[in-house]
Amino acid sequence: MLPDATVGIPHHPLRTQLANEVHARPYELLTAPVQASHLAILSDESLLSSERTMISALCERFDVAPPTASARHYSADMGIFRLKWERHTEFSTYTFFHAAPFKQPFQSTAIELIPKEWLKDLPGELLAAIHVALIPRDYPKSDIEELATHFASNTVTGSQVAGGAAEVWTDFHIHADGFSRFLVQDNTLRSRQAGRLIQRLCEVEQYRILALLAFPLAQRYGQTLTRLDQALNNLTGKIVDIDNLQDEHQALEALTGLAAELEQISSSTSYRFSAAAAYYDIIHQRLDDLREERIQGVQMLHEFMERRLAPAMHTCQSVNQRIQTLAKRITRASNLLRTRVDVSMEGQTKDLLKSMDRRAHLQLRMQETVEGLSVVVLSYYLLGLTGYGLKALKSAGVGVNVELGTGIAIPIIITVVFFAVRRLKRLAGHGKEEAS
Repeated sequence: MLPDATVGIPHHPLRTQLANEVHARPYELLTAPVQASHLAILSDESLLSSERTMISALCERFDVAPPTASARHYSADMGIFRLKWERHTEFSTYTFFHAAPFKQPFQSTAIELIPKEWLKDLPGELLAAIHVALIPRDYPKSDIEELATHFASNTVTGSQVAGGAAEVWTDFHIHADGFSRFLVQDNTLRSRQAGRLIQRLCEVEQYRILALLAFPLAQRYGQTLTRLDQALNNLTGKIVDIDNLQDEHQALEALTGLAAELEQISSSTSYRFSAAAAYYDIIHQRLDDLREERIQGVQMLHEFMERRLAPAMHTCQSVNQRIQTLAKRITRASNLLRTRVDVSMEGQTKDLLKSMDRRAHLQLRMQETVEGLSVVVLSYYLLGLTGYGLKALKSAGVGVNVELGTGIAIPIIITVVFFAVRRLKRLAGHGKEEAS
């Protein structure tokens, strides 16, 4: 444990953890003869606690200290075998080592020392299973025909690795027991070097399978992308000929459907394709770490992997690129069509505003006409009342000229009525403004 500060400067809370990360998951110290059985099991992160429980049960069975409650990797000597467990992002690995002389490298294996009922209860689905046999340097070397007998007479791939310190042989096949096989001939390997070599070989095989998990997705969605691409081509070709708003809305709806279907494909494949690219990079790194040298007449490991794995990975990259390109094309077509719809709607809005303006102008003229008629009507009735009043005065004995009085009242009444109507109109408009 470090003190809280060094030279008076407080430590970052993650300093120790990050500094020790390069020392985590060390390679095993191995000396030939050694047999190893490696399992890579695909399992969700939620099963981590179950994996720790299984490791703890095995430790209790062999009276060994179990892993800590937060451990993501563990290594321990169980007596008759050695266990190494590692938890990765989406899978876990279990490697069992057995250091003892053997006559046939794959006749009896390290996995046979593990309790079968314990193996059956491991959570997850088996993705890769590998047997590795490390032959000591004093064992007689076999020719290629004799080596093939250890691989069911399949075509054998091999090379010198680690600067000639060892020879590696494999056929990359899954054999009748469900395991693939690597045979390693020790020439001048050191114990730490042997541990690194076996781990790298197991990782090459497990990451090969993990990378290929994306290949069925690429095959499944390849034809779907072709159909979507053709549908998009047809839609974009029709956009130019669209001349009404209804067809534009229908085309936009079709584009939205294409975008939704493509988004579903993208969400189903993005993680797998990204993981495949990362795993493919790890495979290249592990093969480079082997530092292969050719054995005359034998295909090397990296040549086999490039010839078989590279086309599948390129297919995955191509499909992933097609998804991204198609998404951009759909977005551009949607933007173009939305622009056309917006322009059409703006034109319709402009026409509607013009129509409303004409209607308002007509209403104004009608209102002015009505106002003029109102002045005439009101003046007519007031003049009638004035005439009746003058007639009444004349009948009462007042010397009034009815016709002359009526004529004089005409301009006065018309003027008063006109300004009264104008005033009422202004008062009504002011009241509407206050209400709004």
